[in-house]
Amino acid sequence: MPVPASIVLKQPADWKLIGNESLKRFDSARKANGTEQYTLDVKLPGMLTAVMIHPPLFGAKVKSFDAAAGRAIKGVVDVVETPRGVAVVAEHMWAAIKGREAVTVEWDDSAAEKRGTAELFASYKETATKVPAAMARKDGDVDAGFASAAKVVESTYEFPYLSHAPMEPLNAVARMNDDGTLEIWGGHQFPDVYQGLAGQIVGITPDKVKLRVMKTGGSFGRRAVFDGDIVVEAVYVAKAIGYKAPVKVQWTREDDMRAGRYRPLFVHHVKAALDDKGQLIAMSDHIVGQSIMAKTMFESMVQNGVDPTSVEGMHNMPYKIPNQAIGLTTTEVGVPILWWRSVGNTHTAFVAETFMDEMAEAAGQDPIAFRLSLLEPQSRHAVVLKLVAEKAGWAEPVREGLFRGVAVAESFGTVVAQIAEVSVDATGGFKVERVVAAVDCGLAINPDQVRAQVEGGIGFGLGAIMGEEITLTDGQVDQGNFDVYTPLRIDAMPKVEVHILASANPPSGIGEPGVPPVGPAVANALYKARGKRLRVMPFSKSMES
Repeated sequence: MPVPASIVLKQPADWKLIGNESLKRFDSARKANGTEQYTLDVKLPGMLTAVMIHPPLFGAKVKSFDAAAGRAIKGVVDVVETPRGVAVVAEHMWAAIKGREAVTVEWDDSAAEKRGTAELFASYKETATKVPAAMARKDGDVDAGFASAAKVVESTYEFPYLSHAPMEPLNAVARMNDDGTLEIWGGHQFPDVYQGLAGQIVGITPDKVKLRVMKTGGSFGRRAVFDGDIVVEAVYVAKAIGYKAPVKVQWTREDDMRAGRYRPLFVHHVKAALDDKGQLIAMSDHIVGQSIMAKTMFESMVQNGVDPTSVEGMHNMPYKIPNQAIGLTTTEVGVPILWWRSVGNTHTAFVAETFMDEMAEAAGQDPIAFRLSLLEPQSRHAVVLKLVAEKAGWAEPVREGLFRGVAVAESFGTVVAQIAEVSVDATGGFKVERVVAAVDCGLAINPDQVRAQVEGGIGFGLGAIMGEEITLTDGQVDQGNFDVYTPLRIDAMPKVEVHILASANPPSGIGEPGVPPVGPAVANALYKARGKRLRVMPFSKSMES
């Protein structure tokens, strides 16, 4: 067909699908009734199941292993070594698990990370009080701003490692076909990378690697790994058994929680200054933590010692502050890390928005009015703040026993403002009753999906700030399952209202921007209820101290 010389776009008044409020996700019913197919459901003729024995310390390697007792378990087919540990291959999952319990492995931990989170936090906090190794932003003269200030506020924030904790633990299936092509089933978030890695292991070109992209029972960034992770494990195991059968490598919940790839541990040391008129004249933040991008294929994004994923949300704050200094010190720690839903904004938005509330109080101003005074009147941040204030009834008195907090954050091109309403009981417990969100994501293609993603992001982010943390003792991860690592329970999910700003701008992200504002909004509400600033995550830890 000839390429048209000019194209006339359909007018919005003629749209039937874009922005249609009645359209729902086509796969929701299958997910609800259990007929949706995930990698967990893949069954191939003659398929074997493998479970991994990973090193107990990050960076440790297999020195030797004794598989005799494991091979004696009924149903166990083989026990093989891979670069990522030892795999027990069996006819089904139960035999693989029982075989794994019988295998003994001796580890070489000479290069392993042996520090615990207590030592890491102590080191990070000390580093945060020193001069940053790199600067992400430097405006004006911060030192002069602090020297002339009428009031200076200074605080330290602590954020732990976090697990992605998807409902479906990691898995992948690999099969070598008779025609020399390798077929891999999985939640392939980095498909081109996985093709290349799999081809290298097998010794074939990437075009001979066929990927079956399955629905994923949660990921939140966990299935986008630079080294292939579970995909590579499946290919290595299939190769180790001579490709005699398709192999599904299935992690247990404990594998999923203890085998690494966490939201990095971070510490912020923040300082801000007000003049005698209550205006914010200076702010500095020294961020300390690991780099996600360094030593990966994206290392070129690290410029002048600054990984953008470590400082995003802080170095590009929308507030007009004449003197700003955002510094970063990147640490070298052997704990494997990865992006986690909304990446750097998971910690930077919390710091920025709780500190903004603290400065508003120091200036004797309403939190929303204070923010608006630092924003351009027609900026996206200002517009969503005004919208959420209107929809939540911010100007109206709140009923007795209820406390409100606000936060606004931009991530992935989308601006979200949230107001959280929190109740506190006589025992000191609290419940987030309602979260009202205003969203500017450009043109909303599917409004129902936009609301669903914001609702899910609020639940995801709320669980993290309330009780989730990964801790290490002498280098070993302490948590293994949902009895001690506690995502949000259904009875703690608040009522959520999502208001989408009408926009003709190009669509922007929506899967992640609902996460960052909920933590600071709830923290700001809890401050009004308790009179205590929460700076150590999760809240369950802050409230104990």
